[in-house]
Amino acid sequence: MASSSNTLAISPRKLRSDLYSYSYQDGSSTPLVISVLSSLIERTLARNERISRSYGGFGKTRVFDCLEIPDMTIQSYLERIFRYTKAGPSVYVVAYVYIDRFCQNNQGFRISLTNVHRLLITTIMVASKYVEDMNYRNSYFAKVGGLETEDLNNLELEFLFLMGFKLHVNVSVFESYCCHLEREVSIGGGYQIEKALRCAEEIKSRQIVQDPKHHNQFSRILL
Repeated sequence: MASSSNTLAISPRKLRSDLYSYSYQDGSSTPLVISVLSSLIERTLARNERISRSYGGFGKTRVFDCLEIPDMTIQSYLERIFRYTKAGPSVYVVAYVYIDRFCQNNQGFRISLTNVHRLLITTIMVASKYVEDMNYRNSYFAKVGGLETEDLNNLELEFLFLMGFKLHVNVSVFESYCCHLEREVSIGGGYQIEKALRCAEEIKSRQIVQDPKHHNQFSRILL
């Protein structure tokens, strides 16, 4: 089956170029790392859901759990965070490092539909503080992520203690996680990532048609 001319192709080379030379300007496209990270997390969610059905609950680490499952895909949530914070691609790589460390350090924790959104906004905010020279206040990240400021402050504090304040990411670690994201594209995730990108573009197009000013508005969500 021939692909359409507007197919959003992703390759490891494009991803690497995006990670190391992305420059934000008005109208810039969403960094590819967001779609790759979204694909990774979606597959982790699916795997954990299968394990949960087979073996029951995951344990007692429920710090990021919310009462109801948010009605927003991982891709849409990450794009929202990027749209309003302009955090660079390296921030998402460091957030990915933090998520992996957190899961390794807390064996009773598994990423699920009830905790993934809060985990993402918390790790991206902490990663942004580590990577970027200038940052928004916690209150702004809370508004972007759909939380009350006090809730995000508490999540950040809990996260830091559960991580043992081990936030340093050296060059070799950063590079290894970049390579892992590249493998996600080249080995198993390329099709799913392109599919997610196309779906996101279709949703965005429908929103703009319905409300041409929608993409400039700061819409309110709650987790």
